[in-house]
Order: sequence, then C-alpha cells, then structure tokens
Amino acid sequence: MKKSRIGVLTGGGDCAGLNPALKWVVKTAMDERLEEERGVRYEVLGIRDGWRGLVTIDPAGSDTEGRIVPLNPDTVRTWDRYGGTFLGTSRLSPYDPKNDCSKLVIENIESLGLEAVIAIGGDGTLAIATRLSREGVNVIGIPKTIDKDLPETDYTLGFETALNVIVEEVDRLRTTAGSHKRIFVVETMGRTAGWLALEGGEACGAYIILIPECEFSMDRVNELVTEGRRAGTRYEIILVAEGAKQIGGTEIVKKEGVDSFGHKALGGIGNFVAQEIEKGTRLETRSVILSHLQRGGAPCAYDRRMGRYFGIAAVDLVVRKDFSKMVCVKNGKITCTPLKNIYGKLNLVDLATQYDADRYNGRRSILNTP
Repeated sequence: MKKSRIGVLTGGGDCAGLNPALKWVVKTAMDERLEEERGVRYEVLGIRDGWRGLVTIDPAGSDTEGRIVPLNPDTVRTWDRYGGTFLGTSRLSPYDPKNDCSKLVIENIESLGLEAVIAIGGDGTLAIATRLSREGVNVIGIPKTIDKDLPETDYTLGFETALNVIVEEVDRLRTTAGSHKRIFVVETMGRTAGWLALEGGEACGAYIILIPECEFSMDRVNELVTEGRRAGTRYEIILVAEGAKQIGGTEIVKKEGVDSFGHKALGGIGNFVAQEIEKGTRLETRSVILSHLQRGGAPCAYDRRMGRYFGIAAVDLVVRKDFSKMVCVKNGKITCTPLKNIYGKLNLVDLATQYDADRYNGRRSILNTP
C-alpha cells in the first residue's frame, strides 16, 4: 500500500479548540478502515512550536531539539478535552523581513518527506501558509482565532470558548459592582475586529460596548453612563476591545515595538476609559483586563465539535490532493475556500447591521423586513 506523510502545526496565539483539531487530523488520517478505501497509509508528524519547528531542524532532517514528533491515535486519544495546544506554538514568521528563513522552511518540508502541511492558525499563520503555497508547498489551513476576524468562514476555533470566559468573568464582577455601586470597564482582546467585545457584551448584557470598528467619544460614553444612573441603574458593565480608540485617536499600546507578524502589543484602553469616566462623572469606576484568561481553559462543546469537523475536512482535502485551501464553515455547512481569498483580508463587524453607533451597543433591530 502506498505510504504518505503529513505534517501538522499550530501557530500564533493559543486557544481552546486546537487540540480537538489536532486529534481529528490524526485519527482521520490514520483511520485503518479508511486506508483500504483510499489506498494510502498516512503517517502524521506533529511540528512543535509552529513555524519555528520547521526552522530549527537542519536541511538533512536532523531534529536535535525534538521539534518533530510522530503522532498516532493512541497519543491523541484524550487531547480534545484540553485547552491550548500540546504541540506548542510561536509567533515566528519565516518571512520576517529582519530574518527571512522561508527557504529553509521549504527545504525542511521536503527533507521530511511531507506530502502536505496542515497549518492551524489565524491571519498571520495562514498568511504564511498562503505564501508557502505560492512557492509550491502543499498546504491546508484550519481557521483558529478568538478574534473571529478571518474572512470566508462563519467560525474560527476558540471563539465560543473565549465568549464563555467573558460571560463567566462578568457574572462574577456583577456581585461586587452591585454591592459597591461601581462601574466596571472590562477590556477584551480584539485588535482590529470587535467580535469578542460585541458578542461577549451582548451575551452578558453589557451597558456599553466599544469596538475597533467604531471610534468613540468619551463625552458620549459619559452621557450614556449618566443617563443610566438617572434611570435608576445601580451599576454598569462596559466592555471595550483592546483595539478600540477615541475619535481621531490611535490604539493604546502597553509596550513599543511589533512582533514578527507586525502586530503592536495593545493594552490599556480599559484603564483609560475607566479613568475618564470617573473624571467626567465622579462615579467610582474600576477596570479589569481579561487578557489571556480568554485563551485559557478547556474547550466548550462547540469548539470540540468544530475542531473535529475542521480536522476531518482538512484530511479530506489532503486525500483529494486539493491543496492551497482553508477549511471553513458557511451557512452551517463545512466547506473550503482558496487560501488566496483570505490573504490580507479581515472579517470586521458591519456597523450598518450589527452595531448601534449611538448607544455604543449591539443593534436592537434584527429582522430586515420592509
């Protein structure tokens, strides 16, 4: 029987849903019943620490740092129960202008004898996959990002679990907010897309939601807070995405510089908004940054299912030799799209249909009927 070798890696930020996807890539590729139908026996190599794992082995395939690990169904049997990624991850880009090592990555993919590489990641990881595919590497992408900012798919792994974390943490804050009549400003992730703040805020009943797609006025925020108190509210919960900014302003960064994907280290907008509210309204206001809590914890049921479906679909594409694609979900159906369709693009909140720019909250009209 013909033999073939697949590599699989996870890149960028960790999140829930990665391990379920890894499990089902392995189980589907190495399913003994399917071997007879396919006429191919697959071997799966796990690549540790994202694209870095393909940089630190030499062109002869020597792996002195243990970056390449054989995977099998027994190894991954329980992986879908856990958050994060057992293969590890990194934000290294082989196309970093300061240290371009893309040729080495391509050489190592060839030296390992990989028919295809399945890359699980967000815009940065899949942008690298797209560029490698243009250079002749057989690549399949699986969408993963708690920001849900990838185009061409209705869902990205990790988003639903992150939403659950936001709701759980806000529910805890409500007890102290109500006890002390405080305003709490909760900062979520979301550098360019406000999905986490918007849908998390809608789910937990936030009073104000500030997102990157809509620049905000602190005067208007303070007006809304004052209106709420006059109406008899005892406390308010305000959600703000890390990339949100004032009208005419820029994002707040917690440190200078960018990573190898060109991303700034954002953070601090929640504290800024809290200080400005307290200054403008004289109401006691505190801020909480959820930060990496949103990435952590066991995957929820939805992320376990989607990890399974995406992992199976990725192997289906390898079997078909239908490369340079990203698996995705559209209108409830698992399908795929060319990687070139997502390169350099983002899925942003549509302000016209999904956001109320006057209330700074989700819209209260949903059915677009005459």
